[in-house]
Amino acid sequence: MCNRATAGKKETLLNYRRQSHQYMEIKELLEFIKTEHQRLMKFYNFKKRGQLKYPIALKIMEELGELCEEVLAQEKIQRVEKLQNRESKIDEELADVLITTLLLAENMNIDVINGLKKKIKKIKNRNY
Repeated sequence: MCNRATAGKKETLLNYRRQSHQYMEIKELLEFIKTEHQRLMKFYNFKKRGQLKYPIALKIMEELGELCEEVLAQEKIQRVEKLQNRESKIDEELADVLITTLLLAENMNIDVINGLKKKIKKIKNRNY
């Protein structure tokens, strides 16, 4: 059971984490995805949601390729010229893959939260 002092510390820690961007609530992320999807529909002047589905799917492949390049570079399994004068962006590339995948889910009206819950339940029930 939490007393007021403990609850206050937890709330302060929660606010600190939010302020320092150490984590984001899934609701906030999904709101961003919805807004970004609408922006992309307008930018490309698409009238139907389905018009954006294949470009997003291709973009996922592009972003996944960039993430793979970062993984290879981190492990020093790249050509020398690709390793010179570079700064790791693996966190951004991973974020790109996640965001683009969530954009595809938004485009296809897929309930990601429900899908995650079902998948996590399946994983937890696996016998290893």
